[in-house]
Amino acid sequence: MKLDIILAGVGGQGILTIATVIGEAALAEGLDIKQAEVHGMSQRGGDVHSGLRISDGTIWSDLIGRGMADAVISLDPMEALRYLPWLKPDGWIAANSAPFKNIPNYPDEQALLDELRRRHGTVMVDADAVAREAGASRSSNIALLGAASVRLGLPYGQLEEGVRRVFAHKGAAVVEANLRAMNAGKNGAHI
Repeated sequence: MKLDIILAGVGGQGILTIATVIGEAALAEGLDIKQAEVHGMSQRGGDVHSGLRISDGTIWSDLIGRGMADAVISLDPMEALRYLPWLKPDGWIAANSAPFKNIPNYPDEQALLDELRRRHGTVMVDADAVAREAGASRSSNIALLGAASVRLGLPYGQLEEGVRRVFAHKGAAVVEANLRAMNAGKNGAHI
């Protein structure tokens, strides 16, 4: 197995938490992982992205080159499109269809969504709404992870265990809320 993922969003959306959960699942499967992250403007609502490389062989670098990513998982449609140059021609996208409009000149929402839908293999879900409906409004990131899980190639049970390990220190109620959000995202994914 080899999987190179670009995780993208805006500061505070939980991109690095998604990377941690996926990493936990991959390690539990005996896979090697490397992660690189950029979050310099995250405190100001700026671009945040993380490269996550997973393999059953040795990974020598944590960097994902342009045109080399198997997937882009993004909590904002504009950020998903920003990272298209890193995606392989046959790569896939999992994106939140609810934009995070943190700039006054945010592009036309419908145009962004139409562009994403034109790409073969795109998984779209309104992760914000899915998380709210699951009673876990602060877990949009984990709802999106649930939607992406249909294409990740990692056992869903290992992702659930990853959620349990990552959120255990916050208590059982938070763990269960995130598991509900992830399951709802998995069931709400539109491929």
